Amino acid sequence: MSWRGAVRRVDVTGAVRPAVAWERYADLDAWPTWAPQIRDVEADGRRLAVGRRGVVRARGGLRVRFVVTAVDERAMRWSWIARVGPLSLSLHHEVAPDPRGTRAGLVLEGPGPVVAAYAPLTRIALTRLVAP
Repeated sequence: MSWRGAVRRVDVTGAVRPAVAWERYADLDAWPTWAPQIRDVEADGRRLAVGRRGVVRARGGLRVRFVVTAVDERAMRWSWIARVGPLSLSLHHEVAPDPRGTRAGLVLEGPGPVVAAYAPLTRIALTRLVAP
């Protein structure tokens, strides 16, 4: 099921420079350092790239297959689709300068209950992404 019935935006700001936050996204090995739900990432490469495929191994043993669908390094934006069984989420990330340092934004699209359950975790992860 790839029903896209719900859309939620999450924005956070933090003191880290935008280039640092972007590098934390771009380096797949860095994901567990800022996303507490991620144990590790298995992928066909170690940096974000369109078409990059892999599996995020989450805490608790959950395996989330993914494909990166867009990357714009200059604009510091990227998108991916994450799937668990028949469920999928589209996630659209961006990093931008902010007077306080960096704003990290995320738009989640997918089944309402999944979006509602995952949004609080994304807020925690994004807060850590933009923290010094």
